[in-house]
Amino acid sequence: MKNFAYYTPTQVVFGKAVEEETGRLIREAGGSRVLLHYGGGSVERSGLLSRIRASLEKEGLFRVELGGVVPNPRLSLVHEGIALGRKEGVDFVLAVGGGSVIDSAKAIGYGLANEGEVWDFYERKRKAKGCAPIGVVLTIAAAGSEMSSSCVITNEDGWIKRGYSSEYSRPRFAVMNPELTMTLSAYQTASGCVDILMHTMERYFYRDGGMELTDGIAESLLRTVMKNALILRDDPSCYDARAEIMWAGSLSHNGLTGCGTDGGDWASHKIEHELSGLFDVAHGAGLAAVWGSWARYVYREDAARFARFAQNVMGVSGAGTHEEMAEKGIKAMENFFRALNMPTSLAELGVSPTEEEIRTMAEKCVRGVGGPVGVVRPLEVEDIENIYRMAK
Repeated sequence: MKNFAYYTPTQVVFGKAVEEETGRLIREAGGSRVLLHYGGGSVERSGLLSRIRASLEKEGLFRVELGGVVPNPRLSLVHEGIALGRKEGVDFVLAVGGGSVIDSAKAIGYGLANEGEVWDFYERKRKAKGCAPIGVVLTIAAAGSEMSSSCVITNEDGWIKRGYSSEYSRPRFAVMNPELTMTLSAYQTASGCVDILMHTMERYFYRDGGMELTDGIAESLLRTVMKNALILRDDPSCYDARAEIMWAGSLSHNGLTGCGTDGGDWASHKIEHELSGLFDVAHGAGLAAVWGSWARYVYREDAARFARFAQNVMGVSGAGTHEEMAEKGIKAMENFFRALNMPTSLAELGVSPTEEEIRTMAEKCVRGVGGPVGVVRPLEVEDIENIYRMAK
């Protein structure tokens, strides 16, 4: 077991109609001048924004709004939010939406609390010294950004997708009503479930440290998500399944499933970030498309770990070597992705990168982390190229 620090300051307010408490929560967190940040028309059409506005008005909070966040949130809108926030003297950023909106809000928060170009943090040129307070009304169970320290932004200049993490950006509160996710399409729901699974699996496939309790929590979380993802595939209106998935999304990315380990691998995420940065695909779907190829490329470095995954998560039974069990587990997970109508290859994702694009993505992937990617098998540029080709 490795030493660890576990920090989860986010207050979770969970259940039906809890979005009506948003104004009170902002006031209790010390906010008075709010930037209300959101995406497209769904939060408006559903009436959610009207309820949020009413909650803020009830508490007498000043409000300025910025919509327009898209999947793989853009740096240009972040810049717009920073300028608007400074002009209006904003002291609190409220994100109403999913991971893209929350990540955009965090980036705006960094820009409000720090001078200079906010992209510098994502390029590792300097470290943030603070972040404006963030609150969340969650509408999509997927990214886990509502309790995490991380956020990912896409720079349109070169279509570079980069993440940045610091404890400053953990939201003060997360308002989580599972009913708000019922308007999602089957594809969005399934893609979100894959993202939750992958946040847990990235930490599960570590090489150093480990705790039996942490492993058990991760395995239970994975089984729970898989069970309820299939329920939602067949019955999208099931509140209890929505609740299980929403809570799992938060627990998958708040650090709990990485306690006592080296932090996990994260290569699949880095490889996918270049895909969605260049081709603007849904993050969860992109992860499903590349994970099997990554797993087959690296599993022999720790076949025992993959065999445990096969048995404890995927329910693979029977005798066999660690390598044989690992291969069965990888195949079982890909079959699960297919059961959710998720892609398991780039062709199924609708992406056909050229050799030049494969090389570019691989180089950007390694450059983005400043060296080899992942820990199960540290990947150089050539390795990542091979994984992209395997995934085609």
